[in-house]
Amino acid sequence: MTSTIEQAGGSPAPSADPPDPPPRSPARTDRLARWGRELRGQRTLLLLALPGIAYFLVFHYAALFGNVIAFKDFVPFQGLWESPWVGLDNFQRMFEDAAFWQAAWNTLAIAVLQLVFFFPLPLALALLLHSLARGGVRKLIQSVVYLPHFLSWVIVVALFQQLLGPTGMFGGNVAFVTDVLANPDAFKPLMVVQIIWKDCGWGTIIFLAALSQVNQDLYESAALDGAGPRRRFWHVTLPAIRPIVILLLIMRLGDILTVGFEQILLQRDAVGPEAGEVLDTFVYYQGVLGADWGYSAAAGLFKGVVGAVLVFSANKIAHRLGEQGVYK
Repeated sequence: MTSTIEQAGGSPAPSADPPDPPPRSPARTDRLARWGRELRGQRTLLLLALPGIAYFLVFHYAALFGNVIAFKDFVPFQGLWESPWVGLDNFQRMFEDAAFWQAAWNTLAIAVLQLVFFFPLPLALALLLHSLARGGVRKLIQSVVYLPHFLSWVIVVALFQQLLGPTGMFGGNVAFVTDVLANPDAFKPLMVVQIIWKDCGWGTIIFLAALSQVNQDLYESAALDGAGPRRRFWHVTLPAIRPIVILLLIMRLGDILTVGFEQILLQRDAVGPEAGEVLDTFVYYQGVLGADWGYSAAAGLFKGVVGAVLVFSANKIAHRLGEQGVYK
């Protein structure tokens, strides 16, 4: 039959069997087998990590799709897709709203104060503990300075009210601290003082871990060469912990517009919105309490975009300075 078709000038009938798939290369097969063995060997750790992975997938990545309401006049009863599309109207309202810019200015002012006065203190405390304290004294100091981190902001604010409030320990007896919690001019420095007291000790953990990895032989060699404490810090300690400092600084820049929602919400009413409103509380009052969901989502999206731009820019600068940054 085939020869007849060929003699007639036609082509042979195609075969019904599909072509065989190309064989896998030995290197790829070995790599897949190795990955399979590693996954089986780490299955216990992977199962333990599943809840954390699920948390980030659901509440951080899947939640990103909710940002679409920033471009809608969102009505909960109509749902996400049935709510009318308004485009950039919410952003136009936001940029024309004086209350938004006041909240943005307050957020930026508190963030800069925290970056200047709070960020270096955990490093300084870690250096102090690493160089001066040893044994039981060091453990005691660490326990004391770590303890405030485990207190909620409700307790921390209540403690400051008992100390600095009008009827507090100092507020009713010392003139210059009278009614300091209701003073708009003192609100921003007070926020920084509170976070220093609460989280400075906790922030030393990463720096202490980095300092513990520095080779002690380098200090001994520098001391034999005549280097004093200051030069040993500049030429040995600082280069060893510089990647960690830059990494934490970049991460702090990405979170710079998040200055403490619960801390400020508990004290905002005492000084008023002009001094105490930040972007997080602005989103809360506009969205949750005011039911203006699209407008508040636009403000939250704006904050997220600014943080992402700061992270990418700072990481690029770190690469040009020869540091790894957050990612390569």
